[in-house]
Amino acid sequence: MRVYVPLTLSGLASVHRAGEVGPGPLTAYAVTPGLREWYVSDDIEELEYAALNRAASASLRLIAGRPEETRRRVVVALDVPDGAAVADPDHVLDASSLGEVRIAHAVALSKAAAVHVDADDAEKDVDAAAAALGAADLGDDDAQFTVDGAEDHELLWFGIQEIPGLIA
Repeated sequence: MRVYVPLTLSGLASVHRAGEVGPGPLTAYAVTPGLREWYVSDDIEELEYAALNRAASASLRLIAGRPEETRRRVVVALDVPDGAAVADPDHVLDASSLGEVRIAHAVALSKAAAVHVDADDAEKDVDAAAAALGAADLGDDDAQFTVDGAEDHELLWFGIQEIPGLIA
């Protein structure tokens, strides 16, 4: 099963040093029954893209809570055994947790399929989105527009062998 773990650039550096994504439990995003129902698609690539975007939004939240953090969203795509990622039954109907899963234990970085990171030119929009996140959560339409501006940036794909260049 493919899962998407939200991180920050400093978090990616820690993962690289440790050789694993962890410690557990990890919050990740995946194609869950709730995500399938919400997205209304049978195309697995579209569904995985939706899960990746959910993880990118979670990465933005991590960034928003850390003013010293580089303003680039980071998501690590991991392959875990079926059953290793479990959706919280108490949050299945919560729209904010669509696709969210928990992984009990750390996962070796060697199980990563890719790393997705914002390009440098996204930093200004990600910074603005991080600053606007609280107001957007409270229903401010202008703030939500600013948050959506960060989501307009596609995350770039990198192989795990490229991590040293990303965190340098």
